[in-house]
Amino acid sequence: MSNTTTGKTPTDKTKTGKTKTDKTKTGKTKTGKATTAKTPADKPTGDDQDLGAAGSQLSTAPKEEAPNLPSLGVVGWARWFWRQLTSMRVALLLLLLLSLGAIPGSLIPQDGVDALKVEEFRDNHDILGPVYDKLGLFHVYSSVWFSAIYILLFVSLIGCIVPRTWQFVGQLRGRPPRAPRRLDRLPAYTTWRTGAEPEEVREAALKLLKKRRFRADAVGDAVAAEKGYLREVGNLAFHIALIVMLIAFAWGQLFKYEGNKLVLEGDGFSNTLTQYDDFKSGNLFDAAHDLAPFSFTLKDFHGTYEATGPNRGTPRVYEAKVTYSEGADGAEKSKTIEVNKPLEIDGSKVYLVSHGYAPILTVKDAKGDVVMDKQAVALLPLDANVTSSGAVKVMDGYRNAKGEKEQLGFNAFFLPTYGGKGSTMLSSFPALLNPMLALSAYHGDLGVDAGIPQSVYQLDKTNLEEFKGSDGKLFKQQLKVGDTMTLPNGAGSVTFNGVQEWAGFQVTRQPGSGWALGGAVIAILGLAGSLFIRRRRVWVRAVRGADGVTVVEMAGLGRSESAKVPEELGDLAGVLYDQTPAATDEPDAPENDDTPDSPDTHVVPAEGAEK
Repeated sequence: MSNTTTGKTPTDKTKTGKTKTDKTKTGKTKTGKATTAKTPADKPTGDDQDLGAAGSQLSTAPKEEAPNLPSLGVVGWARWFWRQLTSMRVALLLLLLLSLGAIPGSLIPQDGVDALKVEEFRDNHDILGPVYDKLGLFHVYSSVWFSAIYILLFVSLIGCIVPRTWQFVGQLRGRPPRAPRRLDRLPAYTTWRTGAEPEEVREAALKLLKKRRFRADAVGDAVAAEKGYLREVGNLAFHIALIVMLIAFAWGQLFKYEGNKLVLEGDGFSNTLTQYDDFKSGNLFDAAHDLAPFSFTLKDFHGTYEATGPNRGTPRVYEAKVTYSEGADGAEKSKTIEVNKPLEIDGSKVYLVSHGYAPILTVKDAKGDVVMDKQAVALLPLDANVTSSGAVKVMDGYRNAKGEKEQLGFNAFFLPTYGGKGSTMLSSFPALLNPMLALSAYHGDLGVDAGIPQSVYQLDKTNLEEFKGSDGKLFKQQLKVGDTMTLPNGAGSVTFNGVQEWAGFQVTRQPGSGWALGGAVIAILGLAGSLFIRRRRVWVRAVRGADGVTVVEMAGLGRSESAKVPEELGDLAGVLYDQTPAATDEPDAPENDDTPDSPDTHVVPAEGAEK
């Protein structure tokens, strides 16, 4: 008959199958388990040291040693600082600080994103503006404090990963540790007696463990096996992926560029710095070498919109048909750019980001001479129905009724679908169903010759005078296609000839984005592996007992407490028991022994495990 024990050494069995109690070292027993008392000096015994060696290297986390503060010295303090910097808790703290540091970069206007909003914030906040300037909150990602956190996190991760990687490589090249002398002290343990020879048991255990994908090795009278190395691989992969993401992010921020360009139908764009309406780039970007050589022409913008229902006005088709060429002598190709389907050329991407209208105007001076001949003036949309506003500037060639040179300026307000007389001055639909243009007129000096940059969509009225109507107020008029507005006192006229569409494009290049995406995927997989893969060890010892019958012991140890370690050990024990059945003749067993003929697959905790 077989005999299963809970934390008992098979060589000390009495006739009842229970262990002998050492009265000098054991306290009270509980449910058949003996709790070993500590020595007076609380020093680990040989068994404890043996058990500790068996459980070592289940993790590559560096051991923390308290520094001997009185005798540190310069080298000692440097070593202590390096150990703190490369510890996992400091890396997590720096990662948290990096996340917190990115919050103001999202909430506060940034110079590199919208300089106009930054200036507006400074004008509206007399106290916070200077404080934010001193703290670098208007340029968070290039500030000294954010860069310091970033670099420290980078160094911490490298300093943490390199030694752990070498230690893990050493573990892979080594063998599973030898079995402890007292297997019954391990958290999961079972034993039985068999008539098979010890060598046969060890050989069967070795084959079984290798079949279950354990890395197994026979050492002395026991077989040692280990499994779950991918846990540490996942842990290292996660941290290496973080480094890859940090490098990719830094590379992208230093060498990126992003520019916007409004292109009228029929007009083109060449990827040079002077062609952009606005442009921003990383600190190491070189426009002379890093701008990809290409050009494109907007042939047609096509947009359709939902005509009825709750989604009325929602775009259904939103695309721009272009022809493009790569390099100076590249062949011309056709491409349809849609939302989230950009044109990709040599690492740069051209996105379709906006759409609007440009009224076509003809302006004549007091003598009737044309000073602006059917020129399309782009206006900026204000809402989803493309209600638009902007400015019309006549800078050269205009003479007033007295023959004096002047400049003309018009505030323009355009509705692609006008609701009719008495309706609000807002478009009711984004398509060109009933276009209407409202103009208010000024004359004088536009300020464009002063050398001060100004927006093409706004009028600088500092040196302009209003045209007055018959009521003495600002002269303004609503025009439909084909209508002409005659300026007061014979100053000239403006004719609304039609409407041309335009499309807004954003050209971006973000180097390292592919590496960042790959790093993020690997980080997720590595984190999942480190969380769900269990690293554990199993030992099988087979020795001949005092009565000549082979005693088999099996024990398991995991990196962390888990119910699956005893379950797995019970499953292995059941399979191995079938290959090495219990002894048929067991003289020391009592006559009324009710022990089953197979090992107890419900593996109970061994001695001291409840601690």
